Amino acid sequence: MDALDLSRWQFGITTVYHFIFVPITIGLSALVAGLQTAWVRTGKEEYLRATKFWGKLFLINFAIGVVTGIVQEFQFGMNWSAYSRFVGDIFGAPLAIEGLLAFFLESTFLGLWIFGWDRLPRLVHLAAIWMVSIGTMLSAYFILAANSWMQHPVGFTMGDGRAELTSIGAVLTNSTTLVTFPHTITACFLTAGALMLAVSAWHLRRGNQDEVFRPSLRLGAWVVLIAGLGVLITGDIQARVMTEQQPMKMAAAEALYETTESASFSLFTIGSLDGSEELWSVRVPSLLSFMATGDPAGEVEGINDLQAAYEEKYGAGDYVPYVPVTYWSFRLMIGFGALAMLIAAAALWFTRGDRTPRSRWLWIAAVSTVAMPLLANSFGWIFTEMGRQPWTVFGIFKTAQSGSPAVSTGEAATGLIALTVLYGILAVIEVGLFLKYAALGAPDIPPASDETDKPLAFAY
Repeated sequence: MDALDLSRWQFGITTVYHFIFVPITIGLSALVAGLQTAWVRTGKEEYLRATKFWGKLFLINFAIGVVTGIVQEFQFGMNWSAYSRFVGDIFGAPLAIEGLLAFFLESTFLGLWIFGWDRLPRLVHLAAIWMVSIGTMLSAYFILAANSWMQHPVGFTMGDGRAELTSIGAVLTNSTTLVTFPHTITACFLTAGALMLAVSAWHLRRGNQDEVFRPSLRLGAWVVLIAGLGVLITGDIQARVMTEQQPMKMAAAEALYETTESASFSLFTIGSLDGSEELWSVRVPSLLSFMATGDPAGEVEGINDLQAAYEEKYGAGDYVPYVPVTYWSFRLMIGFGALAMLIAAAALWFTRGDRTPRSRWLWIAAVSTVAMPLLANSFGWIFTEMGRQPWTVFGIFKTAQSGSPAVSTGEAATGLIALTVLYGILAVIEVGLFLKYAALGAPDIPPASDETDKPLAFAY
C-alpha cells in the first residue's frame, strides 16, 4: 500500500472508532435530561438514582469521545493537506461554528451540571443538562453540514484551484444535510436506548435494583422502537435524495450493473465478488425501485450506464466504488438496526406488567443489543464514505488528489500504527471504566437531612 492507502485506513479507523462514542453522547444526554425532568416533576427517588447512574456513564463516554475526536481535525493537516487547501474555505465556517458555539455550549453547561448538584436551584440545574443535550445536537448538525458538502457541494465557486465559499446559508441548508441530520439523530437515540436496555437487562438478570432498572429497561426498549421507526422513515427519504445526487452509490449498494425498472432488492446474494455474476439470491421484488424513487415501478440506473455517463462528464477513469463493501455495509447497517428493534420489542413483551422473564437466551439477547446499533452506525458511515469513491468531494475533487504530497509511505504507516495502538489503549480504558461503573448500579440517596448529601464532583 502507498501513503494514500495508509492515510485512508488511518482516517477510517479513527473515524469509525470516534463515532462509537458520538451517538451514545447525543442520545444519552437527552435521556438523562428526561430522567432528571421526571425527578423534578414527581420527586420520586428512583428517577434521581437513575439520573445519577446514567449520567455517570454519559460523562465517561463524553470524556473519551472528546479525546478521540481531537485527532480527526489534526489528520486534515497531517495526511490530507491538498484536500484541506481545497475545502478549507468551505469547512472553516461550519467547523468553527461547531467549536465556538456548540461545543463550548455543551462543555460549559456540562460543567454547571457536574458541579451544580445541591448548589444550583433544581430548575436551573435541570436546564443545564438540557442545554448540554441541545449543544450535542448542534455539534452534530454543523459537522454533518460539512460532511454533506462533500456528498453534495453547494454554495461555492471555483477559484485558484480551490473551492471558495459564496453562501454559508446554502451550506447549512444543504438538502443532504436536512435529510442526514434527522437520520443520524434518530440513530443516536436508537444507540442510547440499546445501551440503556442492555445494562438494565444485566442488572435485572441478577436481581439488582428492580425499582431503578426495570423502568430503565422499558424506557430503553421504547426508545429503540420509536427511534428505529424514525431511522427507517428518514433513511427512506435519504435513499431517494442519495439516488438523485449520487446514483452510482445506490447502484453499487445493490450491485446493479444494468439499468432496471421495478428493480428488486437482494437480502442475500451468492456470486462473484464484484456482484457482476449472481449464482443465488433472496430478493424482494420492486423494493430497490421503491427505495430509490418512491415508485415500485421506477427506473434505477445501473453501474455500466452510470460509468459511461461519468466518463463523458468527468473524463476517463473508474468511477465505480468497491462494490463488495457498499453491498454488504448497506445490508449490515439495515440488518443490525432491525435486529435491535426486534429484541427491544421482545423485551417489552416479556416484561409487561410485573413479569420477569426466565429465559437465559432472552437476557443474553437483551445484553447483546448494545453492540447492534454501534455496528449499524459503523457500517452506515462506511457505506456513506466508501460509496462516494473515487471522490472526496463528489464531482469536483478526487481522493487521489487529496493526500499530503510530502508524507511518505513510512510516515503514513507510522501514524497509522501509533494511532491504532493509542486508540486500542483508550478502548481498554473506556471499556474498563464503563463496565466498572455500570456494574456498581444506581447510587443510594442519603436522607435530605444528612450532611453527606452533597455529591462530590469527582463522583460524576
